[in-house]
Amino acid sequence: MRLKLFYDIPFFTMVFLLLGSFHASAQIFPNAPEPAGNPSLGNSPWNQACASSTFNEYFVNFTWAGAANADNEFILELSDANGNFASPIELTRVNDKNSENDFDFIFVLPTDIQGEGHRMRVRSTSPTSESDPSDPYPMYYIGFNSSITIREQGKPDFGDGTAEVCDGNPITLEVYNVPDENNYRYIWEEKGTVINGENGPTLSVSQAGMYYVSIDYGSCSGSGNTQSNLIDVTSGTTSGIAINPPAQTALCTGEVAPPLEANMNFSTLDYTWFKDGVVVQATTAGAYTYAIDTNNAGFPGNYTVQIEGNGICTETSAAVGITNAGDFTVTRDNPANIVLLPSQTETLSVSTTATSPSYQWFRNGNPVSGATNSTLNITQDGTYYAEVTLSGGACASTSINSESTVVVSPDSFELVTNYATSYAACQNTSIVLEVTTINAIASDGSTTDVTTDLINSFTYQWQKDGADISGATANNISLTDTSENGNYTIDGVLSTYSSTSNTLAVQLLVNETLTLSSTALVSCVGGDDIVISTTTNLTGESFTWLRDGVDLNILAETLQVTQPGTYQLVLDRNGCPLPSNDIVIVPFDDSAVTLDSSNNVVFPEGGSRTVTASGGTAYQWFDADNNLMSSTDSMTFTEEGDFILIASIDNCEVIRQLTVEFLDTFRVPNVITVNGDGINDQWIIPNSYSNDPEVNVIIYNDRGEEVLNEFDYQNNWPQSSVSFPTQNMVFFYKIRNAQEVLKQGTITIIR
Repeated sequence: MRLKLFYDIPFFTMVFLLLGSFHASAQIFPNAPEPAGNPSLGNSPWNQACASSTFNEYFVNFTWAGAANADNEFILELSDANGNFASPIELTRVNDKNSENDFDFIFVLPTDIQGEGHRMRVRSTSPTSESDPSDPYPMYYIGFNSSITIREQGKPDFGDGTAEVCDGNPITLEVYNVPDENNYRYIWEEKGTVINGENGPTLSVSQAGMYYVSIDYGSCSGSGNTQSNLIDVTSGTTSGIAINPPAQTALCTGEVAPPLEANMNFSTLDYTWFKDGVVVQATTAGAYTYAIDTNNAGFPGNYTVQIEGNGICTETSAAVGITNAGDFTVTRDNPANIVLLPSQTETLSVSTTATSPSYQWFRNGNPVSGATNSTLNITQDGTYYAEVTLSGGACASTSINSESTVVVSPDSFELVTNYATSYAACQNTSIVLEVTTINAIASDGSTTDVTTDLINSFTYQWQKDGADISGATANNISLTDTSENGNYTIDGVLSTYSSTSNTLAVQLLVNETLTLSSTALVSCVGGDDIVISTTTNLTGESFTWLRDGVDLNILAETLQVTQPGTYQLVLDRNGCPLPSNDIVIVPFDDSAVTLDSSNNVVFPEGGSRTVTASGGTAYQWFDADNNLMSSTDSMTFTEEGDFILIASIDNCEVIRQLTVEFLDTFRVPNVITVNGDGINDQWIIPNSYSNDPEVNVIIYNDRGEEVLNEFDYQNNWPQSSVSFPTQNMVFFYKIRNAQEVLKQGTITIIR
């Protein structure tokens, strides 16, 4: 009789697959995505995507095999119009389909997609995988679905729907009512014939014809109705239109001058006259002349004429410039404000662009007798100006007044001083004081700024605290030392006038650096005091120690501290606070010291293991008998035992305890007997795997289900409460760390 095997073939197949899974991480085998039907529109898969603002929802079916990690995402990507995925476009992504091997993506088509050959693919993130691309599909976003308007480039609109090619020189037709017009391909046509190779929003035209355009939506063109208006392009030749040179181009106001005349006089042509690009005579047949109205103050300008007619091109002449002969300038050549001192003479003057001018000076609105030159010598105060008049030609008697000059004879002067640059007491180490304003004060109390005219005419004397400063006779003074602190004024003398300025207070900070240093920058409980000191001699000085900006009320010349905080010394220098640099003391953090091993060091007997510390400034390694083993950052262990590392950071210490053990040589058991006799009742594994928070122990049953998944396994499986309904049950285990599988195999349970 043949013995019946306990395990059948499907069971061994499952075991083989399960064990095989121990050697590889999760894998995904994606299939190419395929169009799927929109449930709200019927379930027929789409064969082209013609999206718009009124409809943009598409379904894609995706199937895959394998296993995905919990953090995996599936991403649906789109190629360019040629099927190239060099720069894929993300359509959508999902993160909740890791247990569904057949599902639909839902996406909207981006608004800039236009093309016949777009492909799709699916990419997974954990593990990474990529499907084959789908078949190509026409995809278009119908972003514009109205009649296009075209015009000749440079025109405000399409006008009467005509354009003209002159002497074979091309013109450009352009689309001008389509937002983002460069996002689309276009089909340009002439009398129903497609112009090959012209797909942009502009078209260069050099031949007569009837032109129009529409947007090329490819296979989706039936969804759009964008055909434009017609532009009827005719051809013609230029005629050389010009304005005959006028007898004169400089005219006077009110003067009657011969009209401007075109060089072509044909009653069949239409003429339009312009000044500075603006129509001044509407389009009129045969109107080849134009009379300039010089009574209109705006008559000066550049005049052109445009002609239109059958068989010729619309053409505009070169401009003829017309000026106002009575339009001239008058410039005041002296300052706007002048101070006239007793027994002093000042000269006023003007200049002009007028031809053969005459002059008349006025004082306080009244003409000055005999003052008919371009200059005037004055000895009185008042408000002066010159009237300049053309004295010959058709524009005679045209007059322009100069700007006024205010001349004052002051009762006194006011000197105003200020700091030349930004200044704050006890912050600047130097400063310049200067005279900034000189005001002439009239008898009525009014003031006139005469700084520019008189700044260099006064004689100056600077004073500090009321006493003259030797040699300080300029209109500014530079102060660079704390010995110069005080209150400053300046006296100014001009002829019989004298004035004393406002007062400027100056309190400079000594140009000195106060530097602190400390014996450590880290404070720790039970550690030595940190000493903060300065090289500056504080004997007899007034100073303040601060922590976090608060006065510590300590008068010692060195500061001993144990608390964290920001420390500063402020020294009184001539009434100004001189602050030091900051000393920042931080609390001790023992996590700064790290080991490249856990506190339980395991290695094979007869071998060795080196452990390296980092983060400290000094290290000492001791054995259980307190013998110093090493004073470097590394320690090589060759024997079992308990060891201590004392790492120093400044004046703080960190203590780390290590246990060194030899690696167990016994193997992971593959059979245990759970019969309650206390012998081999639990699955005991070597201590290189157990009791380690970095090692993960996983046990599966014969259906691939996890029955144990623990870090820091305590050699306690199975618990006494676990029952095993059949004899010789087989389980599967995997032991791994963060990087790799360390051990895997089977466990047979014998009851």
